[in-house]
Amino acid sequence: MYTFPPIAAAVGAAYTVVTALAAVLAPVAGPAAAALAVVVLTAAVRLALLPLSIAQVRGEKVRTRLAPRMRELQRRHRADPQRLLTEQRRLYAEAGSSPMAGCLPALAQLPVFMVLYGVFTSPVVGGSGNELLRHTLGGVPLGSGLGDVLAGGGAGTAVFAVLLVVVAATAWASRRWLTLPALEGAAEAGTPAVPGARLMSFLPYGTVAAAAFLPLAAGLYLATTTAWTVAERLALRQLITG
Repeated sequence: MYTFPPIAAAVGAAYTVVTALAAVLAPVAGPAAAALAVVVLTAAVRLALLPLSIAQVRGEKVRTRLAPRMRELQRRHRADPQRLLTEQRRLYAEAGSSPMAGCLPALAQLPVFMVLYGVFTSPVVGGSGNELLRHTLGGVPLGSGLGDVLAGGGAGTAVFAVLLVVVAATAWASRRWLTLPALEGAAEAGTPAVPGARLMSFLPYGTVAAAAFLPLAAGLYLATTTAWTVAERLALRQLITG
């Protein structure tokens, strides 16, 4: 996928930004400059995507506000699915929103995250070796995974231990404060339950397994973006009233 010219070009551009950031941060962060650059770039991208996140939370607020009327429509038109769909669309149009308002912003973020992920995992960028992955954090190369560290005698295991604790804590917070409330809100709105929804609510913990197997740079990216997601969503839910 990362050999496809447009994607490869985007990864190359992002790689240039990360290496430039690392050079700027080197006098302050020393050997950890590249690791800090990964965190800074991830945070900068999330900040740039803030308008999409605001739209996503506003979509959630609209769905919550319309929940009683949605339940009434489902009760009234349960025998006529086509009429129910038409009335639901009309209701969202009157509210100036759509059922996809909360989904499209998240989908729009995927290409950006895919490019960043490529920067942090590709061994070759622009036809040359990915020098970013040669930099270290706590003595662990950013291109090394937990398996590499353990196979090399375990030196640097503490770095991955801290990373996994942070990712696990973020996954817990995501499930507790984002995923479960979303399921409860869907139930209140009368949305049919998705089979296995409760089991799927544990999906945030998949980032823990990913961070254990991916290179350290990708783990830093995961930790930063997931922590940002939780903090941003909780803050926006308080700031956006409707």
